[in-house]
Amino acid sequence: MSQYKKNSLSLTDTVALGTGVMVGAGIFALLGQVAELSGALFPVAFLIGAIISGFSAYSYIKVSNTYPSAGGIATILKKAYGEGIVTAGASLLMAFSMIINESLVARTFGSYTLQLFEVPDDSYLIPVLGVALLITAFIINISGNDIIGKSSLIMAAIKIGGIAIFAIGGLWAAGFSLEQALPKQQSQDYSIASYLGALALSILAYKGFTTITNSGGEVKNPHKNVGRAIVISLMICLVIYLLVAFAVSVNLTIPEIIEARDYALAEASRPAFGKYGLWFTVGIAIVATVSGIIASIFAVSRMTAMLTDMKLIPHRHFGMPGSIQKHMLVYVLVIALVLTVFFDLSRIASLGAIFYLVMDIVIHWGVLKHLRKEVKANATVVVTAIILDAVVLGAFLWVKGTSDILVVIVSVVLMALIFMAEKLFLNTRKTKSKAG
Repeated sequence: MSQYKKNSLSLTDTVALGTGVMVGAGIFALLGQVAELSGALFPVAFLIGAIISGFSAYSYIKVSNTYPSAGGIATILKKAYGEGIVTAGASLLMAFSMIINESLVARTFGSYTLQLFEVPDDSYLIPVLGVALLITAFIINISGNDIIGKSSLIMAAIKIGGIAIFAIGGLWAAGFSLEQALPKQQSQDYSIASYLGALALSILAYKGFTTITNSGGEVKNPHKNVGRAIVISLMICLVIYLLVAFAVSVNLTIPEIIEARDYALAEASRPAFGKYGLWFTVGIAIVATVSGIIASIFAVSRMTAMLTDMKLIPHRHFGMPGSIQKHMLVYVLVIALVLTVFFDLSRIASLGAIFYLVMDIVIHWGVLKHLRKEVKANATVVVTAIILDAVVLGAFLWVKGTSDILVVIVSVVLMALIFMAEKLFLNTRKTKSKAG
């Protein structure tokens, strides 16, 4: 099995990895959930989510341009906080957020695939298909960068082109009426907290740009291309998300979108194109989710391998051959499999959003307090990113606290356990080091 190599990913490959993660999760897994929280204004939620993500990306771009690394986020945290509990804990929050995203996409794959057959929405086949996808992505990842880069590029082109065809075709079937495509007056009242909660999920749809920072060590000319890839990926995904949101809004009512929230695009294709449109949409969904899983597993294995090399997380070989990164691929796969089997799409998405926003705030604070002059970052932009993240996170926790308190409890408990475990590990390592 070939190893991942420095300068093995071109700018095009890197953009394909970023869009692979974002489009796979954002459109197919989250559109229905965003519509549930924001009603007819859900296309606007994706637009504002892109703006917030743009502010967020600023910190990552500034640091990555200065310190490109295969560990990306871990490197940013290390530069800001040193090799301590904050770096280790926040890095693990990001790693778990990415793994959660993998299980989200895996279950989405199952939900869309089963639209071709007459099976209930809660069929056990959904997690079964998700597990099969994760195992397939694992096999592709252990094959090395050549296969990963080429497969990601091909699948990114297929899915982006296919989704564009779906969106344009859906608008055409509705008569290309701009008035129909634009958000209509709400049929019911939504609270400000609910709208902000929708933004939290829309931000999750864009967070795949962080995948690019995690692959910095493999990118050609990383001091320039990491930032370029992030900007290009965000712009591509914004256009795709808006096109699809408008196409869905003209073909389905909000209650219909909410009812089919786990497979909203497939449902929207029925009135516009009939059964052939359904097959086409499901086919694109399969390609999108496959490429999303491949890109995400690639990135998180690199970051966790770097954390292991930095001695910030424990590692056991358990008799497995190969490098630490190969071992991390196995660990990531196992955790994602468990989440895919035992959690539904809504709760998986909520956990991922909470973990990501907390980690994102930690990143921005570190850049503001410790790296701002070093990387020549604008303090106003960074502070704005912190405020936006905090407002959206607070509103999302409020919404989930009133509708599904278990998600909030599980999130808080898991975050506490992560930092407590890291504190114990680092103290033990320090003690052994002194004894040695």
